Amino acid sequence: MQIFDRYKSSINQTLDVIEGHSIAIKREDLIHPIISGNKFRKLKYILKEVVDDNIPIVITFGGAFSNHLAATACAGKSMGIRTLGIVRGEEWKNKIFLSSTLSFCQKQGMHLICVSRAIYAKKEAAYEIQKILKKYPRYRLIPEGGTEILSLKGCSEILQPGDFGFDSVCCSIGTGGTLTGLIQASLPKQQVLGFNALKNPSVKNFILSQTKKTNWVINPDYTFGGYAKTDDTLISFMNSFYQQYKIPLDPIYTGKMLFAIFDLIKTHKWKWGKRILIIHTGGLQSIAGMNTQLQKKNALLISYEKELF
Repeated sequence: MQIFDRYKSSINQTLDVIEGHSIAIKREDLIHPIISGNKFRKLKYILKEVVDDNIPIVITFGGAFSNHLAATACAGKSMGIRTLGIVRGEEWKNKIFLSSTLSFCQKQGMHLICVSRAIYAKKEAAYEIQKILKKYPRYRLIPEGGTEILSLKGCSEILQPGDFGFDSVCCSIGTGGTLTGLIQASLPKQQVLGFNALKNPSVKNFILSQTKKTNWVINPDYTFGGYAKTDDTLISFMNSFYQQYKIPLDPIYTGKMLFAIFDLIKTHKWKWGKRILIIHTGGLQSIAGMNTQLQKKNALLISYEKELF
């Protein structure tokens, strides 16, 4: 567990007071250059179980630009754990090199199997994926995005005692694991706000199945059309935000969340207190792939692009 034992608590970086609202960002993206943010939190106890039980291989799922695949591959190499990634889209089979994420995963020793989107949608229920799993007598299956019971435990450790003075805690939502962990750790007086990065109505039922707390709300209004969808308005906001605060945002999750929070404040629709804590969940490795896609469309590019791989 060396890679997780070296973890240092993330810092809260304070922004300017915006229309009377004090905003701080918890820089979970700085925990580790690859295994950062909520991926670090989600994998921590899952991989501890893998090591403790001497499980020979971890198998998981993700798309061609998946933060989860990259983090799992990196952690696996560091800890001496074999990893296998089942990739959405059989079209990637012969063009791994076109995805910096998949290329990185291969360099970390992750074996990649690309399957059709129809098969991928069924996950382990698909006959073709069952054939893959049967090749391994013992394995640890991690769901897409990493959300499961053990990952909730890791995500509940994001909030520290110094964070309980905030009125509201905000994070972006994919599968709902990070938000659930924050809800579990929050004080009853705090409001926990989740901002959907994609249209995923089932995430509410998942959260309800994991907690009886009611101090949370999901905002579905700033998905920008769906998962990994963007437009010039969002990219322009992210670029301006970086110029002002020197904090990089990713276009899939944190960019949409920050845009939403600023918009709600400026349009006087924010009603969850004036002391706001925002969780930066990392995911910055997706910027290179997004810029490649934006360039093909002659769209506005993200102006900062850190070479992570």
